[in-house]
Amino acid sequence: MHLSPDHIVFWEYGFLKLNATIVYTWVLMFVLAAGSKAITRKLSIGLERSRWQNLLEIVFIAIRNQIKEVGLRQPQIYFGFLGTLFVFVAAASLCTIIPGYEPPTGSLSTTTALAICVFIAVPIYGIKEQGLGGYLRSYLKPTPLMLPFNIIGEFSRTLALAIRLFGNMMSGTMILAILLTITPFIFPIVMSALGLVTGMVQAYIFSILATVYIAAATSDHADHASRRNHGATEPGVPGAGKGQKIK
Repeated sequence: MHLSPDHIVFWEYGFLKLNATIVYTWVLMFVLAAGSKAITRKLSIGLERSRWQNLLEIVFIAIRNQIKEVGLRQPQIYFGFLGTLFVFVAAASLCTIIPGYEPPTGSLSTTTALAICVFIAVPIYGIKEQGLGGYLRSYLKPTPLMLPFNIIGEFSRTLALAIRLFGNMMSGTMILAILLTITPFIFPIVMSALGLVTGMVQAYIFSILATVYIAAATSDHADHASRRNHGATEPGVPGAGKGQKIK
């Protein structure tokens, strides 16, 4: 058993390498894309629905509600990105029950790529909600002296995302490899089941942290819009509608 899929090389020519990380990542993406296409090809809005559609709706509603609970008032805007993160990491962990499969999230290159996606998505959503000036001003809060620390925080949390997911996935593989050597029959089965649970937890943590980062980047605009709407409808508040009675 290998500690990282990077060590499994299927083809090599000079500096070019085709390792298990690349192969399993693309295979997993193809399976997820083909599976989602097959499930959503014939969706039903009636009471009679397929089991796969029911499962898909359960996952969709759970992710949407979680995004909303974090503080993003329009979860449908962020669902495509955050839902994809969760499904990919979770599917990578669940597929470990397949003999010979190595999760691509056990490679630091994969977890780093996922963390970079979050690093890029946060300012994109932040600028979309607040505008370029509003988002850049958020680095000056609560005081302009915090500018360098806020910038360092952006990079450090991206590194933490990558290292956390990689470390947890690799540690599970390492423990399973040790137990296979010591007791090759009973404990590996238990550890495999525990690994599935751990993988799902890591998928949840990774996606929820990404959601929190995006919520923090868009919170100023959302809070301002909420206060403005509240002030426009609250009786007795300046800015109330013309048709309202002001006491």
